[in-house]
Amino acid sequence: MSRSHRGPGERSWPPADAVAPLAAPVTDNHTHLPVPGLAPSGPGADAPLSAAELVERAAERGITRIITSACETPTWEGSLGLARDLPGVRVALAIHPNEAVLHAGVRETGPDGLEPRVEKHHAEPLDEAMSRLEALIRGAGAAVVAVGETGMDLFRTGERGAAVQREAFRAHIALAKELDLPLQIHDRDAHEDCVGILLADGAPERTVLHCFSGGAALARACVENHWYASIAGPLTYPSNGALRDAVAALPDDLLLVETDAPYLPPKAWRGRPNAGYLMGDTVRFLAEQRGLDERAMCERLESTTIEVYGHWPSAAPASR
Repeated sequence: MSRSHRGPGERSWPPADAVAPLAAPVTDNHTHLPVPGLAPSGPGADAPLSAAELVERAAERGITRIITSACETPTWEGSLGLARDLPGVRVALAIHPNEAVLHAGVRETGPDGLEPRVEKHHAEPLDEAMSRLEALIRGAGAAVVAVGETGMDLFRTGERGAAVQREAFRAHIALAKELDLPLQIHDRDAHEDCVGILLADGAPERTVLHCFSGGAALARACVENHWYASIAGPLTYPSNGALRDAVAALPDDLLLVETDAPYLPPKAWRGRPNAGYLMGDTVRFLAEQRGLDERAMCERLESTTIEVYGHWPSAAPASR
């Protein structure tokens, strides 16, 4: 299906062959696969694709390994099940900073102006949820390859919530270091806070800024501290020139790639649900920006992914 065939206002899933297969396998190091038994949410929820369908489509496009982030307590067990059942899938577990605020009983509106959505699972106190998280990771074995996403989100909370987020972030940092796992960081409108906490507490050896959104200062912090920047679809958006400049300042060996699906698709698919099978657009855009051919970019990204998260068997790659 040609991209020119998309109608105005189209919100459906892009077709499985929307993006050409990549020249070599690449890992989506941060996505949110739908969990069986939980009501789908976010883009595409009105006509959901299963995790198995999404993994299969991604593998056919050269995205042969996937790390799904389970950062709300109801998603933990189901996401571990996906890692055990689906080829190429592994899990990052954590309590999202916005979730931490609600588990702590804080109810306040942030700059986004939205009232927090409190659900049944938020009745579990934050310290109990953190203890359960640690026990779950310790018992999960190779299925868990990272702690994340954790961090700071000052767009969705006020001062009391920010204080909770800082303490939860510190607890996740300590857990990642104790378990010798990579840390995936959510950083929204909180660059200085995140960097300050990482420097004060000592960042894990493998620290990843998920969906890197910073400017020159955050890029410098990554270079100085050997933190990894995970690049997502917003790099391709025309208005994000400052982001492209910041990414251009990062060395190849600090770059990873992700979807953050079902959110933040590459430019050609904005407004539609995102998925691993669309990530080739981001990889190719990044390769062009850096003056690398497609295969070299794929191989560099995959080498760095293995350096950060280790290696596990992939889904069957698409035939070439």
